[in-house]
Amino acid sequence: MKSVIRTVLCLMLALAPGLAGAQATDSSDDKTVMFATDDPEMAVATAKALASLDEFLALAEAPPSGTDRFKLKVKVRDGNVTEHFWVIPFRRTETGFVGILANQPAEVHNVVLGQDIKFDRDDISDWGYTLDGRQVGSFTVCVMFKRMSKEEVDTMRDEYGFDC
Repeated sequence: MKSVIRTVLCLMLALAPGLAGAQATDSSDDKTVMFATDDPEMAVATAKALASLDEFLALAEAPPSGTDRFKLKVKVRDGNVTEHFWVIPFRRTETGFVGILANQPAEVHNVVLGQDIKFDRDDISDWGYTLDGRQVGSFTVCVMFKRMSKEEVDTMRDEYGFDC
């Protein structure tokens, strides 16, 4: 059976101001979009994010004026199921990274919304931040737009500053 990755996009916690994990959320705010593990568009988006990851991490360590909401998308495995989540905020550790899971899990059961999770570089699939209210990065979100309704995409563009 073909393995499936569930990529989770959370409209409220991953994009709205404030600390993720410190806010209550209604799970109806989360959008789950399914992709096959070998989806070519998602693979290109992930490769683009990973190719520029070092520059993003350097920027996140010394954020310039007008930037905020630095986030990483990481994969979490639970048996044969993999789900991707935004982690906001995050920080480097001696052995990798730690941060707060900013999405409600849909398929994996070994993590919960608001939990501190540890992960390493190999778990990262995307990154993003805002610059003067506009999204930078978040390459996988632009791929997800192709599977979302026009209304959802328009809302994301209008309210959260996506240009894709």
